[in-house]
Amino acid sequence: MEKLQLVSSNKSFGGYQKVYSHESSELKCKMNFSIYLPPQAEGDVKLPVIFYLSGLTCTEQNFITKSGFQRYAAEHGIIVVGPDTSPRGVKVPGDDESWDFGVSAGFYVDATKDPWSTNYRMASYVNSELYELIQTAFSNVVDPEKIGIMGHSMGGHGALVSTLRNPGLYKSVSAFAPICNPIQGPWGQKALSGYLGEDKSKWADWDATELVKKYNGPPLTLLLDQVILFISVLCTLYR
Repeated sequence: MEKLQLVSSNKSFGGYQKVYSHESSELKCKMNFSIYLPPQAEGDVKLPVIFYLSGLTCTEQNFITKSGFQRYAAEHGIIVVGPDTSPRGVKVPGDDESWDFGVSAGFYVDATKDPWSTNYRMASYVNSELYELIQTAFSNVVDPEKIGIMGHSMGGHGALVSTLRNPGLYKSVSAFAPICNPIQGPWGQKALSGYLGEDKSKWADWDATELVKKYNGPPLTLLLDQVILFISVLCTLYR
């Protein structure tokens, strides 16, 4: 694992929650990612992997410190990988002026509009560079035939689009309250116009609602959850 630098390692539910950094060739900067290795990783067995994509304003830290997923990953013997949500420290003009565009808001697309196109290539980073790095660096424990992806909000959009644009790459896909149709919403319109330009025909290539219409890959089941119960409770309490 000569390409990786260990940032932190903490015992959690019999396994280890680790954070590594590495120099990304796609994003041209140093990137952090988290990886949970369940207790089963100590044995002579290959384990399934789930990539978790976080939402707007997040880093690789939010999911590992706030969700408590480690308990369930340990129980079921699943490795969980969490990338950051954007390049860091590249100092593109305007990248820190708003919470929903630029830093912490890479939207898991490959930007084609200057000046974003040099660094903001989160789709290729997640689905190619990091995907391959995990299999190489942790080849002793990763089952390459059992890799899935999931995400929340912007990350749910990323999980859906990553799966639909790369048929067969992921064996499962789940999304919590995802941005399913970004070309129709203000967050998506801001991100897609900023990263891709004003040609809306190009936006459809990064919109799950449009991509699913022309999907031509292996049979695929999409699990989407909108946490309607939680919203209903809030409406009851505050109406």
